[in-house]
Amino acid sequence: MNFQLRAPRIPHTSMVEQVLITRGIPAEEVQHYLHTTDSDIINPEVIENITNGAKMLISHISQNHKIMVQIDSDCDGYTSAAVLVNYLNRLFPGFVQNNITYRVHETKTHGIIINTVPEDVKLVIAPDSSSNEFEIHEELKAKGVDVLVIDHHNTTHFSEHACVINNQLGDYPTKSLSGVGMVYKFCSYLDQLLGVNYADDYLDLVALGVLADVMDLKAFETRHLVDRGLKNIRNPFFKGMVAKQDYSLKGKVNPVGVSFYIAPGVNAITRVGTIEEKMMLFESMLEFRAYEQVPSTKRGAKGQFETRVEQSCRNTGNVRNRQNKLVDASISIIEKIIEEKNLLENKMLAVKLSADKCANKAITGLIANKLMGKYQRPVLVLNENVHEDGLITWDGSGRNASGIELENLQALLHDSELVEYAEGHDNAFGVSIRDDNFETLIGWVNQELEDCDFSPRYKVDAIYHSSMVRGEDILEIADLERVWGQGVEEPMIAITDIKLSTANLNRFGETMKISLPGNVNLVQFKTSEEEYENLYSAFGCTTINVVGRCKRNTGWDDGPQIFIEDYEVLNKQAYYF
Repeated sequence: MNFQLRAPRIPHTSMVEQVLITRGIPAEEVQHYLHTTDSDIINPEVIENITNGAKMLISHISQNHKIMVQIDSDCDGYTSAAVLVNYLNRLFPGFVQNNITYRVHETKTHGIIINTVPEDVKLVIAPDSSSNEFEIHEELKAKGVDVLVIDHHNTTHFSEHACVINNQLGDYPTKSLSGVGMVYKFCSYLDQLLGVNYADDYLDLVALGVLADVMDLKAFETRHLVDRGLKNIRNPFFKGMVAKQDYSLKGKVNPVGVSFYIAPGVNAITRVGTIEEKMMLFESMLEFRAYEQVPSTKRGAKGQFETRVEQSCRNTGNVRNRQNKLVDASISIIEKIIEEKNLLENKMLAVKLSADKCANKAITGLIANKLMGKYQRPVLVLNENVHEDGLITWDGSGRNASGIELENLQALLHDSELVEYAEGHDNAFGVSIRDDNFETLIGWVNQELEDCDFSPRYKVDAIYHSSMVRGEDILEIADLERVWGQGVEEPMIAITDIKLSTANLNRFGETMKISLPGNVNLVQFKTSEEEYENLYSAFGCTTINVVGRCKRNTGWDDGPQIFIEDYEVLNKQAYYF
């Protein structure tokens, strides 16, 4: 186990100040960051094209035109479309329910598909997608169809044939708002034009979409919108999921909890759900449809009815189980390929799945994540793609392990100039490689990463000797669960030279507890009997170092706890006095 201090201790700072400064929050702004206000919400008027977009939409509504909303295939896409449709329904319920149609993709697809746009539609709205679909915009414009894009994805320029509202273009400072954040800004602008105040009622969906899309939470505006959204959850689906996951959330709705226990259920349906399950999910986010009665699909409930939101919340669990089975089946095939082809001899684990073994393309990222976690190295999971002209490419997903020396896998592949594309985030992206470039790429990566150490390196915010752990520091960090998220990662601390003996080492069921001076307890769940016996000594002691996360023991004495992330055994001695 390798750990290193993120930064030397800054004099005259609290533990929380130290942590936030090292996450990129200026020292003089730490208290502001912890206590953001509505003044941190930027006036939407400064967003380029927002006025033109509002005029375009209002014009089509005033002319009673048919409008189609294309729902993008992830949680951010669903929440983006739901905020827009809910908001417009508050203003124009008759128009929305008679003139607006919405479409979910049958597969893990993004953007507008022209042949799915009904003939009578005069406006297509693409929230959370389509900024780069210049040819599609032009083709729709030629057919007399306007396109309104409300997006956050990177693009080179504004489309000439669509109205594009995108915070990555222009001078709008908050680049970390996802698609649903930009839809919220658009609705806020409509609030100003129409003299109403409805947009803020959908901040819960804004928080869900922003967190699901793993957006950076350092920007004050993003931070404040997420905080407000999680404090007032009113959307039928979001409320239903919070109730369903109450045990896992432990009664607290914070960014980490939403990211781990709610967003994955939505994304599972968008990846591998049936078209009916996808539509049920979206309509359970619509206030005017969520509580409608539909035939129950619950086992043993044939002939009975339930609400859309009840069915959809149950579906998230069922579809996640289905998704996990698909992932496990593919990993079983991949493990054999890794062994047969000695793929672990390479610095990057790149697995090619031939046409007869291809994984569902919607889950290649999940498969890559699992492999990355197991092997702690860069991973590519690639399906064979035979093009009409005979060209063979290997298309799929790339993931990079956190805490290793290689910090940006996407940039590495771009530098090789041997990939067709590597698009997405630094360490989570889609990728395509020509067959005739594949072996050259593997050789090039092996050479570039020849000296790269892939053993995990934990970046910790404090290192304490076991006799000098500061319980007040642990509690100070533990009480800020609402703060931690992407870009403001939850702190870890290291505790060194912990001597385990019968006096301070216990196991209750599968939970191991280590007691330290100052009423500080270290806790590890799912500890096997074999693992415990390896640490336990009836007459001697085992010395270990631990890396873990700060928690408050709310269920017992309200004292400081460390949830053990990892540990290493330094030595053992037979007798300890």
